[in-house]
Amino acid sequence: MIQNDMFKRMQAGKAKVAAALSAGGGYTILSTGITGDDARLAKAVVDAGVKMLEPNHPAVALARGYKGVTDMHAAEQIRHEITIDQMAEVTCGVRNVVPDDIYITVGIPGGFTELMPKLLTDADFVKMAFAGADGLHTHKSSIQDLEVLVDAAHRSGLLVDAYIGMHTDLHTFGIPADTAEEVYRVAKRMESIGTDMIGLMTGMSYEGVQAGEIHPAIKERLAALTEAVKVPTLAEGGINVTNFQAFVSAKVNILVIGTSIDKMIEEAAQAAVKQFLVR
Repeated sequence: MIQNDMFKRMQAGKAKVAAALSAGGGYTILSTGITGDDARLAKAVVDAGVKMLEPNHPAVALARGYKGVTDMHAAEQIRHEITIDQMAEVTCGVRNVVPDDIYITVGIPGGFTELMPKLLTDADFVKMAFAGADGLHTHKSSIQDLEVLVDAAHRSGLLVDAYIGMHTDLHTFGIPADTAEEVYRVAKRMESIGTDMIGLMTGMSYEGVQAGEIHPAIKERLAALTEAVKVPTLAEGGINVTNFQAFVSAKVNILVIGTSIDKMIEEAAQAAVKQFLVR
């Protein structure tokens, strides 16, 4: 009954991504962490030129101090306890303060491979669409689970960005592919089931400004990804001001940046407060 409505909604989301990439000559960033979950900071980075934002449930757990977590590693352990309603509220708040042309992708409980399984319903996808999401930021770890999620998301007019990881990753953040050849094959399969954007986890998650330059093996994996697919590509994990150019040189379209910006904001707040404490 509303199939064409949802198709038009998806086309609008794709147009936002295409515009962001066009403005950057094929490159842009997706700002997550504090800047995805706090409407004030979301507006600040958008005013500075960001075109893509990502609220997500582990970052919300950290931002709210849920169960006393103070770092993302701990937040990942209890992220499934954040509710769809909470994520819809956060998303709606961000959408209310940024222009309509800003693309918002959202990580929700059940959209990742969770420690405690979370079954998503069509009503959950519709709720996120109504809250203002353009897409879902997902970290499923099997093609079968991802295909079910992509189909459900598309029925609600939501795009899907999904990721490739490794068996050795500290957290399960994608479909495992341990070699560049496997990355190529998995990326092809992900594209074939309709995944709208495909990303690679670098294995450097949450190292932030300490991550340093990227390893040659990561460059090989990125090259395999960008060669395999026609949809926009992403890289996530440990990207910072000292290494992001290496990712750009690898021809990745979208860099997902969270911890590095979070650390800068924390340090700026500390420096500002210290000035007021000096007499």
